Amino acid sequence: MKTKYLASLVLAILTLTACDDTTDQIGTSLSNNMDNLEITTDTFIVTTRSIIADSVLSRNTIGYVGKIKDPETGNYITGDFMTQFHTLENYAFPKTDSIVSKIDGMVVADSCDIRLFYTTSYGDSLTSMKLNAHEMDSPMLEDRLYYSNFDPKANGYLREGGIHVNKVYTLTDLSIPSSKRYSNDYTPHILISLNDEYTAKDGKSYNNYGTYIMQTYLAHPEYFKNSLTFTKNVVPGFYFENTSGLGAMAYVSTTQLNVYFRFISKDSVYVGNASFSGTEEVLQQTRITNDRNTIERLAADNTCTYLKTPAGIFTEMTLPVDDIFRGHETDSINTAKVVLTRINDSQLGTYSLPVPSEIMMIPADSLYSFFENGDITNNRTSYTATFSKTYNTNTYTFNNISGLLSYMKANRNSENWNKVVIIPVTKTTNTSTGAITKIVHDMSLTSTRLVGGSENPHEAVKISVIYSKFK
Repeated sequence: MKTKYLASLVLAILTLTACDDTTDQIGTSLSNNMDNLEITTDTFIVTTRSIIADSVLSRNTIGYVGKIKDPETGNYITGDFMTQFHTLENYAFPKTDSIVSKIDGMVVADSCDIRLFYTTSYGDSLTSMKLNAHEMDSPMLEDRLYYSNFDPKANGYLREGGIHVNKVYTLTDLSIPSSKRYSNDYTPHILISLNDEYTAKDGKSYNNYGTYIMQTYLAHPEYFKNSLTFTKNVVPGFYFENTSGLGAMAYVSTTQLNVYFRFISKDSVYVGNASFSGTEEVLQQTRITNDRNTIERLAADNTCTYLKTPAGIFTEMTLPVDDIFRGHETDSINTAKVVLTRINDSQLGTYSLPVPSEIMMIPADSLYSFFENGDITNNRTSYTATFSKTYNTNTYTFNNISGLLSYMKANRNSENWNKVVIIPVTKTTNTSTGAITKIVHDMSLTSTRLVGGSENPHEAVKISVIYSKFK
């Protein structure tokens, strides 16, 4: 449908017209311009379909470990992750003569552990889960891109004869008194002990892994110069693999390797703790395994489209670019708006997966390069939209993708020239300016259905366009 001379849009159009520094005859000039301006609107059908995201670039600072079943779709999702550890530059243990922890005059660690700290989790916190902590044989490569389907075990990243510790746990650790669990200074975590005898690659044995780290420092303090030398020569990293259990997933924000020892300071004995953390300063990669049969079944459902993370299903849209420009070759497109409507869950329950909070629209040909290049949205060829859930909305709205339409019209050089992909993402913004500084794939557990698909029983997905031209 078309409507000409929309009075309600006059003010918006005026803001797009050029301004003169002089104001002598502003009233006359505005009146004349508006008399000559013609505004029309139209709507067009947008086709959509689900596409399988076999894997996504894994650059998140959160590590996911566990296994759950989506209560709505029945999809099984398993999370495993590998991480390196960060050390402060030129890290130094206390002087040897001040360390009390010794055996036969040799410095040793009293104990050693890894703690997987998480502030967010999904599922039943009392269900029994089991993981295996594998020592890596070599560190992740700085110049390699790791996708969510990368298997460290199959690719020879795990050390044969190295540490392989099984840990049975529940997300709520009942061995810790409730008074401590609910205190403000407690962060829930999975504790993995590394106190068994350890044999290094050179064949030398130590009473535990912490002793290996301390004695390596005494022999080669230069290995602790920075995180790069530390991972290359001392601790390549660890891989945490879910091995059994169903119903819980931990979102690990910090992985901490701790070495405990006693030392003397001012005639008093203290317990020292050397901590090395898996943070954003070092590489970390999450491996996601979906139930392939379920994912394929969902993607084949043409009565809707899906958004599922992590690394599950995206929605592809084909924009009717030729139809939008036909007959409007000399017009300006002021706005082009697309609203995606969410279909409410068919099965609501305690453990229903949350809805993706932020999604991004990018050209289909940029599906991989956007993330590999570390790009951010530019509101010309890439846009974000936030889920809106109020009493009368259940939607994601892309308010103006006119720049994308013009870009597609000018770049008809591939079979996907008029296709975009809708992807759940996680944004990082500057706290002072609000500007987006980083965009990565959303690796958390989310799921939703959108109105669309070739057999869509609901109102069609549309793009609303407003044109303007001078008579």
